[in-house]
Amino acid sequence: MTSTLPPLDLPPIDKAPLRRRRRRAIAVQIACVLISLFMVVPMILIGLAAVSSPQALLEFPKPLIPSAFSADTLLAFVQATGTIPALGNSLLVGVYTVVLSLLVGAPAGYALARQVFRGKDAYQVFMLLARALPIVVLSVPLATMFLNSGVYDTVFSVTLLHTTLAMPTTVLISASIFVSVPTDVEEAARVFGCGRFEAARRVVFPLALPGLAASSIFTFVLSWNEILGAAVITLGHRTLPAQVLASLGEAPQAYRFAGGFALILPALVFIFVMRRYLVNMWGTTLR
Repeated sequence: MTSTLPPLDLPPIDKAPLRRRRRRAIAVQIACVLISLFMVVPMILIGLAAVSSPQALLEFPKPLIPSAFSADTLLAFVQATGTIPALGNSLLVGVYTVVLSLLVGAPAGYALARQVFRGKDAYQVFMLLARALPIVVLSVPLATMFLNSGVYDTVFSVTLLHTTLAMPTTVLISASIFVSVPTDVEEAARVFGCGRFEAARRVVFPLALPGLAASSIFTFVLSWNEILGAAVITLGHRTLPAQVLASLGEAPQAYRFAGGFALILPALVFIFVMRRYLVNMWGTTLR
């Protein structure tokens, strides 16, 4: 004889938390798309205007897609007086700023991550004061100092200014990256005969390379886009943003669009080259 059990009355499944979670995910995706469009659409419009013909730029009302494409706008900008030297100055300043910031900021970030000392938190807040001050407050005293020392209107002076601006974030980003590197790995290297400096060079810094790459992206973009300080401390050796700013008053519309596109493109190329390290850093953080 087989006995049949009565069916169990299970409570209904509450799907409200799942629906709320799905709505939050959709809202986050929509917000990401809107923020991306907010940043990308102006760059696309500037790029389209830069490759438009001078006649198409004068059309009214302007269509979203130019009626005629031409390289004359970009060629006129490239052939303008001072554009190529200013482009070279910007590239040199950006690279020098990245190198100098990492040479000084990475060891400082390593010290903040590994050492404990009195006033450590106050020191980190104090470093951020350089970013809180307006650029004019820094550039005018530095211009006076550069005039007295004979380095005014040089690539070196702009590099020092941009390094001053980038140093706080470089130190703090580097410190946060070095904190994520386990101390056990460094101690194991020292057990196997490495000194403190050699363990940091062979073990810690390679593991922190993605974070240092992210810091270099921020530093290069900051240096490339900085305009007011470079305009104050240079006259004949301007960077490209300072050169474009000095020419805006009397430049035609085509020059302005081409100049904006020229200011965007190198930073995008640098980010594209370094994106692999940045994605690696995010992947490590998420794991």
